[in-house]
Amino acid sequence: MKIKKAIIPAAGFGTRFLPFTKASPKEMLPIVDKPVIQYVVEEAVAAGIEHIIIITGSNKRAIEDHFDYNFELEHRLQEVGKMDEYNEIRAISDMAKFTYIRQREQLGNGHAVLCAREVINHEPFAVLWGDNFMAAEPASVKQMIEAYEKHPGCIIGSQIRDSEADYKRYGYGKGEEIEPGIYKISDIIEKPGAKDPSLKVAFMSGYILTPEILDVLSELKPGIGGEIYLADGLKGMIDNGLPVYAKVIENSKFYDCGDKLEYLKANLDFAMKREELAPGLTKYMKDLLAEAEDSKQ
Repeated sequence: MKIKKAIIPAAGFGTRFLPFTKASPKEMLPIVDKPVIQYVVEEAVAAGIEHIIIITGSNKRAIEDHFDYNFELEHRLQEVGKMDEYNEIRAISDMAKFTYIRQREQLGNGHAVLCAREVINHEPFAVLWGDNFMAAEPASVKQMIEAYEKHPGCIIGSQIRDSEADYKRYGYGKGEEIEPGIYKISDIIEKPGAKDPSLKVAFMSGYILTPEILDVLSELKPGIGGEIYLADGLKGMIDNGLPVYAKVIENSKFYDCGDKLEYLKANLDFAMKREELAPGLTKYMKDLLAEAEDSKQ
């Protein structure tokens, strides 16, 4: 069955970006001039996803507004002849079908996925995060879908990461490489902390999940903080003898825009890809570094 639906959990409070997130969703933080969540949606659409299901919470209305039509703005742009801008913002709303579901309580990312159960309707689906993404060629979701078509089962978007900092930051999978870049996972270790040579594959961003995981998640007992975690659901799939794979995303760079430093790096990377911004930004950074060196002397 083709993957046509993607869930984007976006109900979190975004406390790492307070005070901005007091009234604005972290998913709407701009990378240059486009919110993070739009990059995520565009990646999904590029992979053939047609239906985006966004799990929202309080103070998330800006996400719905962003992907909706804005007739007053569109009329004004047409009136003054700014057709490029008109076409750009109209295309945002026409990318896909959007459904919004309110997660009334913050009960974990597994619970957020369960909120979309009726909309998923026994189909395989993607799960993406609204505040991080993996820029890749081909798109990371497309690579995961291709892996799913060869190896039907849950697919986890991954990279090979082996620094001490990575082991404290990401979940890892133990498993056997069954073909280049694809591992069959036998166990999942959340943020192992200490470096472990047996753990090669870091779980970074995005999943293709089979509908069986919804039954597993619904039967899980809440964990730390009373929350239901997607990682525990994947462990349950493995325990039930259902296949879970990690796909190492090729030609990829991961952007965790929920982290302040990584968010700033993402802005620099994407600004440097813009012809109208790169020269001025390059000069500014060179001048800034020179000033920093001078101040040390």
